[in-house]
Amino acid sequence: MLFQKDLFMQITYYGHSCFEVKVNNKKLLFDPYITPNKLAEKIDFKSIKPDYVLISHGHNDHIADAVAIAKQSDAVFISNFEITNWLSAKGIKNVHPMNLGGNFDFDFGTAKYFIAQHSSSLPDGSYGGNPGGFLIKGLHDSSFYYAGDTGLTNDLKLIREYINIDFAFLPIGNNYTMGVDNAIIASEFINCDKIIGMHYNTFDTIQIDKNEAIDKFNRAGKELILLEIGQTINI
Repeated sequence: MLFQKDLFMQITYYGHSCFEVKVNNKKLLFDPYITPNKLAEKIDFKSIKPDYVLISHGHNDHIADAVAIAKQSDAVFISNFEITNWLSAKGIKNVHPMNLGGNFDFDFGTAKYFIAQHSSSLPDGSYGGNPGGFLIKGLHDSSFYYAGDTGLTNDLKLIREYINIDFAFLPIGNNYTMGVDNAIIASEFINCDKIIGMHYNTFDTIQIDKNEAIDKFNRAGKELILLEIGQTINI
């Protein structure tokens, strides 16, 4: 039986770099940082019950709500070996460790853990392993890239050798990650014209001008999507 490509994926933004993406009727939550984020105060945190939680690296602004979400859902937590060990020590039983370059077939599709140029330590100061991002391919060929926190790197050019992606989540806040200008270059590297921005405006050091950012992407022939916290869209 031939499957048509999925018509859309449903995406909900919970602030900073935290998104829920519905892939083949499974809810994938990325980098849960909601309750400490004052900009996300109106989010009904108790209603967030994903099937999977994917964590790119160990910094608090990407993992702060992991334990709380584990307590209110049956989610499987996917991350690198060191982070899944740390989560297990916190009482989270459903973990799937990965490492850079590896991929695994889940019931929503395939996840590949891809390199990110960043750092990684856990909230208690312990070693967080190598930071990464995720390449996700749904069962019906819809695909996207979640970059985590990364600077611009030539390694991103490898993505187009692996997979044709429909859209990508890229950090645009600068200071700790890529800024807007580097994210435009990154979108060329990964051969993707539809970008969802993340990791901006949460802190004073990562403030951007939204209109200017969108205009820069438009002038480069790209689409930059900047969601409001709590907004849901279909792609």
